[in-house]
Amino acid sequence: MHHDHSNHPHHSDPGYVGHDDHEQQLESNLPNPAPHQHAGHHQHKGHDRHAGHSPEMFKRRFFICLVLTLPILYFSPLFQEWLRYQAIDLQGSNWITPILATVIYFYGGWAFLKGAWYELRGKIGMMTLIALAITVAFVYSLAVTFGLPGDPFYWELATLVDVMLLGHWIEMASVQGASRALEHLADLVPAIAHRLTNGRIEDVSVSTLTEHDRILIRPGEQIPIDGEITEGASSVNEAFLTGESRPVTKQMGDEVVGGAVNGEGALTVQVTRTGDKTTLSQIMRLVEEAQSSRSRYQALADQLAYWLTLIAIGVSTLTFVVWLAANSGLTFAINRAVTVLVITCPHALGLAIPLVIVNATAMSAKNGILVRSREAFERARDIKAIAFDKTGTLTEGRFGVQHIDTDGINELDALTISASLESLSEHPLGQAIVGEAEHRQIHLVQASEFKAIPGRGVEGTVNAQRYRVGRPEWAEELNLKFPSALRKGLQEIESRGESAIVLLNDQQVLAVIGLADQIRERAREAIQRLHEMNIETVMITGDAEAVAKTVAAELGIDRYYARVLPQDKATLVRRLKAEKPTAFVGDGINDAPALFEADLGIAIGAGTNVAIESADLVLVKNDPLDATYALQLAKATYNKMIQNLFWSTGYNVIGIPLAAGIAYPFGILLSPAVGALFMSISTVIVSINAMLLRRVKLSH
Repeated sequence: MHHDHSNHPHHSDPGYVGHDDHEQQLESNLPNPAPHQHAGHHQHKGHDRHAGHSPEMFKRRFFICLVLTLPILYFSPLFQEWLRYQAIDLQGSNWITPILATVIYFYGGWAFLKGAWYELRGKIGMMTLIALAITVAFVYSLAVTFGLPGDPFYWELATLVDVMLLGHWIEMASVQGASRALEHLADLVPAIAHRLTNGRIEDVSVSTLTEHDRILIRPGEQIPIDGEITEGASSVNEAFLTGESRPVTKQMGDEVVGGAVNGEGALTVQVTRTGDKTTLSQIMRLVEEAQSSRSRYQALADQLAYWLTLIAIGVSTLTFVVWLAANSGLTFAINRAVTVLVITCPHALGLAIPLVIVNATAMSAKNGILVRSREAFERARDIKAIAFDKTGTLTEGRFGVQHIDTDGINELDALTISASLESLSEHPLGQAIVGEAEHRQIHLVQASEFKAIPGRGVEGTVNAQRYRVGRPEWAEELNLKFPSALRKGLQEIESRGESAIVLLNDQQVLAVIGLADQIRERAREAIQRLHEMNIETVMITGDAEAVAKTVAAELGIDRYYARVLPQDKATLVRRLKAEKPTAFVGDGINDAPALFEADLGIAIGAGTNVAIESADLVLVKNDPLDATYALQLAKATYNKMIQNLFWSTGYNVIGIPLAAGIAYPFGILLSPAVGALFMSISTVIVSINAMLLRRVKLSH
């Protein structure tokens, strides 16, 4: 089947993550997860703006430079004039400022100079701008100290470096804070496991475990690896995976995943998946891919940064030439040129997109949505229709009793007798009846002379009476009386596409039980929410028309397609996509082609690798309501991105002309330090705005 990969670059090309060697990637400084879990996984190459830097380094340099700046400000003639004080006159005090300024330039400015060096070998950007501004100020000031007529820029240089270091410290701390998700996930796995060998317990490193090893997990311990329980029963907290804090009961034959926390029972587990194959490793890979994939807006931000740098250099050169020609003196001309360079530093721009995305990815993960590619957020905001696969997505994929019609017996007795007989049978419809009895807390009766009749049902004696439970046709074959009220009930059940089971005694049909695949509780709410968002809902199912019609009516779905074969789902999604941008929500196993085909593929259930590989978003909690949450988050993320691009570049429209001295005749002039302050304020606004994404009320 042909797959249109045009809007899914990340599917068709595993190396899609754009990493030009000199791209200003903010995210490359994310902490790398445990190396053994990412053997062979693509790590970032190339030098980004912060290669080898850490928030601690910027913090340390900021405080040291701040202390060194104080004497410079104290000895500055301008500050003495402003604050009307006389600096103490020490022997050689006029050398204190140049020496401290040199230290600040090399020690505080080193990160920027190094960044500019890498940028100049690739594509110029922000580091070049900062380096240029501080170098011009430093070289000119030194020249003045050594005899060139004019006023030095020492205090402007020092405060500029301080403000830049502060900006970078805030920037890196917030980015790193938001991307801790990976570290937290890596920490979930204990390093040691208790392996059982020939009845002995030995503590071994988790990385040495192989498939089929048996390990012991004591009460309260974290499960170190994926496996299947071979002995014991317990309740396990899988909140890290599902976001659901309620412990899940596990017994023999059930699967447990590494990272979950064992409850009150001791478990013996046989290892089923190791290393990169474990669920946790897969999730970590997804989080990492999502945080390192580049988005359209990120590319736009980089492009804006590049142009702003060129504009800054152009305008600052022009400013210098114009003021020099206007005979306003070399110092004034340089002062203006430096201020233009400083204020244009599109610092906030580098933060604008990454911060929003890192927050959005972290928020999604916290709410059980794994984002495979950041670009998914951009596509999700355009979605106008959402198609759901029925079984396992809108419904639970297991039968439940919908209603019971009786004649000559009350409902409770009918259920008790049916469940008592069916409790001895393996049939899924029988199990659904037993499940209903358990749900109603009915005490079952011991049945004797039990016999299963293949293709018919089961029979046996309950309370000294003979009963049969099975297909409605069985009553006809035995020529038993079928009361008209029950026959009418049976027709209704069949018209709804439900399955019917009848309870018989030796004379007549006593009860008709209607069973259907149970609708997920949250599906109703999800469809309602989507309607509020003006998104059309579509249901695709392989089931019969009657079933599809009933489920669609019950949920309020706009349109449905019944009897769709798995291989035809993708074709149907392509047809829907031609009408309007369409998302597809499926459980992944036979839905992979349709997930690929949709504008946005959303897989329900993290257990299926196929789904994870073919979807853009994975809903860990099997909750269709999370699909609406993902769309809401996508819209909020997009809005924040646009706001941040505006905030990070908008101030330049006013700032650059003011810095160039356009309002000088009116006595308005921006100094380099005020320019740096403006720039930092926009950085802070952008950071706060990105953080506000976490406050977006997502109706849960």
